[in-house]
Amino acid sequence: MKIGIIGAGNVGAALGKAWAKKEHQIIFGVRDTTAPKVQTLLALAGANTCAASVLDATNVDVIVLTVTWEAVPEVIQQIGDVSGKVLLDCTNPLVGNKLDASLDLGISGGEQVAAWLPHARVVKIFNTIGWETMENPQYGNEVATMFYAGDDVEAKQVAAKLASDIGFDPVDVGALSTAKFLETLAGFWGQLVYAQGMGRNIAWRLLKR
Repeated sequence: MKIGIIGAGNVGAALGKAWAKKEHQIIFGVRDTTAPKVQTLLALAGANTCAASVLDATNVDVIVLTVTWEAVPEVIQQIGDVSGKVLLDCTNPLVGNKLDASLDLGISGGEQVAAWLPHARVVKIFNTIGWETMENPQYGNEVATMFYAGDDVEAKQVAAKLASDIGFDPVDVGALSTAKFLETLAGFWGQLVYAQGMGRNIAWRLLKR
């Protein structure tokens, strides 16, 4: 699958490297393709990756939004027409990118992204845990759960497949309106990681019987 990852920060880099190992073709959409940070990432990620402008990185099967919330409006202006495209929203509506300072949007961040890109098939996913777990979702004999939400059935199937490809147990939580629960869960993760001092290598696991 051809995947355009908008952003080359920790989350985008972790996902891109993991998918590239599974033979997906990765395009990192960035401001400056020659930046040392980007070139280092490409060297680490391997032959199935390249860098391009944000606009060029949307000529793919799946778009993955991994930038900070403050950068989302600017990025959306650069994306262009993504009608019918599957778009995985990995963002959280945070103030200063701090997990304990969420914006009060009235709707979830996932719904806001969908409102800004009304013809994209938005799925909220990869926002509830740290990038370290995205690199390795294996915890002993268990794997981390990856929750996701969206309104388009086929888009959610794509999201679940991409989560499974890199080792997660994907769990559908419902319509895109339930993205608010996933964004709250991200805040709770931050509370445990920082305020409670548990460290970033913690993740969620849904138990069933």
